[in-house]
Amino acid sequence: MDDEDLILAPEDAIDDESEEGTVHTLTVTPLQAGLRLDRWLAESLPELSRSRLQALIDQGALRSGETAVSSASRKVKDGETFTLAVPPAAPALPQPQDIALDIIYEDDDLIVIDKPAGLVVHPAPGSPDGTLVNALLHHCAGSLSGIGGVKRPGIVHRIDKDTSGLLVVAKNDRTHHGLAEQFAEHSIDRIYNAMVWGVPTPRQGEVEGAIGRNPSDRKKMAIVAGGKPALTHFKVISAFGDYAALVECRLETGRTHQIRVHMTSIGHPLVGDQLYGKNRSKSRAPDAAKQLLTTFPRQALHAKTLGFYHPNSRKKLQFESKIPKDFNELINSLGKI
Repeated sequence: MDDEDLILAPEDAIDDESEEGTVHTLTVTPLQAGLRLDRWLAESLPELSRSRLQALIDQGALRSGETAVSSASRKVKDGETFTLAVPPAAPALPQPQDIALDIIYEDDDLIVIDKPAGLVVHPAPGSPDGTLVNALLHHCAGSLSGIGGVKRPGIVHRIDKDTSGLLVVAKNDRTHHGLAEQFAEHSIDRIYNAMVWGVPTPRQGEVEGAIGRNPSDRKKMAIVAGGKPALTHFKVISAFGDYAALVECRLETGRTHQIRVHMTSIGHPLVGDQLYGKNRSKSRAPDAAKQLLTTFPRQALHAKTLGFYHPNSRKKLQFESKIPKDFNELINSLGKI
């Protein structure tokens, strides 16, 4: 998502009924003339996120007269009139399933979940059901935001299947949009614990590198030219000899596999990460430690802190999650060697 500073201009928007399943007729005012089209749309329709507006443009939903407008970067002119057809939110394909959830916080607008390792967030090839979305559909009984799309209702952000910890889900579109703004502005507090191979030197620093799809392996992400800007701050909490360290990572951005890619890029992949780290059977760790580290069954990564402003009450909410049992046992066992 791009940074955005939304300005409400209600006098320019004529809505047939609601935000979704409507045709908006929008006219550019003298003060708005010269703005980029996507910026002008965001100002005129603050109830729709920038990414949602871009998707609608790509789908040909924005028209000037009878002509579809495809360039989001073009400048708008005083007096121009556009129509934007917003289709109804598609019904969720996933079916509600009665799956236990560890709910940390819940109100009428959002829900904060402490996700266990092994639970997929939303349906995907190979994981058509049994996901967090299936569980949320059952728990929330139809009160999830439609912005997330057919397979991701309410999902504002996600964490990998084998990563444990906190994530927030929106119950309505207004909340979804408000949370998405905070993610775009990098104002969400997100802190992770990770066990990595080796001990970073220096023990505190940052990794900055644009992340995109690995051109030689589409299953992986990598630091690549033209990728999305990404910044991770890290510091060593505990070192185990010179062969492993418990590290705290604070995200400035939220790219796919960001911590896994960034820590690997500085020579310290996550323990248990079969995609980026592999097992380090040649590690100089003592045999007992090597056995613990090479057999840990998942990437040792836990989303421990999540903080944001409630989009409606504006109250600051901050949540903490304890390191789960398997990860904690690894830490304690290494500490005894």
